Amino acid sequence: MSIHGHTHSDSTRQHAEGSADDDIDPYALSTARSRSGAIAVTTTSQGLPVSIRLDNSALAKDPSVLAGEILRLCRQSAMAAGIRLREQLIASGAARDVVDAMKLSRPDDLARAEQLDDHDGGAPTSWLRPV
Repeated sequence: MSIHGHTHSDSTRQHAEGSADDDIDPYALSTARSRSGAIAVTTTSQGLPVSIRLDNSALAKDPSVLAGEILRLCRQSAMAAGIRLREQLIASGAARDVVDAMKLSRPDDLARAEQLDDHDGGAPTSWLRPV
């Protein structure tokens, strides 16, 4: 699943058999990446990270900025997993009112979160530099 915007969220289904994550359903995992690809976070559907990949460029960031980006990507990854679960439930015949009562994320929710992150976070507001 590819979401346009600040992150690229997708389903992660390639966990090796016999890994330490045996108790986690690999179909419930999701991955979100920073726009640059320097940070990738794989989480459970509740947003708990099970894997974080950082490029050297990400390690050069201020620790509080990096931590904020990781947390933001965890939230977005959880939203992507919720969207996928919503789609699976509806496709399997679950009643829409029951699925709606679960308050799972919708694609618009993720797109809105990504737009807010672009506006509030790392996107430059100006290319001008102070002299």
